[in-house]
Amino acid sequence: MKKRQRRSIRLPGYDYTSLGAYFVTIATYQREMLFGEIVDEEMILTIHGKVVWECWREIPKHFPHVKLGVFIVMPNHVHGIIEIVNLEDDGRGTIYRAPTQEKFQKPVKGSLPTIVRTFKAAVTRRIGRELGETGVWQRNYYEHIIRNQQDWERIHDYILANPANWDDDKENPAWDRLHPKGQV
Repeated sequence: MKKRQRRSIRLPGYDYTSLGAYFVTIATYQREMLFGEIVDEEMILTIHGKVVWECWREIPKHFPHVKLGVFIVMPNHVHGIIEIVNLEDDGRGTIYRAPTQEKFQKPVKGSLPTIVRTFKAAVTRRIGRELGETGVWQRNYYEHIIRNQQDWERIHDYILANPANWDDDKENPAWDRLHPKGQV
């Protein structure tokens, strides 16, 4: 029987260890409202949400070549900016760089997929250990390569405005009720 290969949603041929900024969105398994709730346009974190926040803040401890931009935990997803700023400390010279093409179950050290995978695993491990729960994340994640200052500012503002725009967010389970067909 032929093994089914997972299709990558990453940009083909792009070097995800490249210096630069990346906008990342990661959703909970089955869009479960696990991380908190929006009250008066403000996100109120559950213990699960606090674990997510703490694990995100620890990313640079595990990946010293990473700088974190703005980040928000929403009830069933997270948005953040990850900036890869320095690969000089990874022991690789530019001539002898390892291949950076991600392949399933073959992570590339310091790449965006490795950073996100490690973050998701850390959250899952802590929630499992501290709360005895599993099934935190949906498979995969969304990423966007931030190409210029205008793009950065647009995404930065979008992330910060997320709680205030929750009623209009399609990730909100009440969206269908708040936006009946024909009224959108």
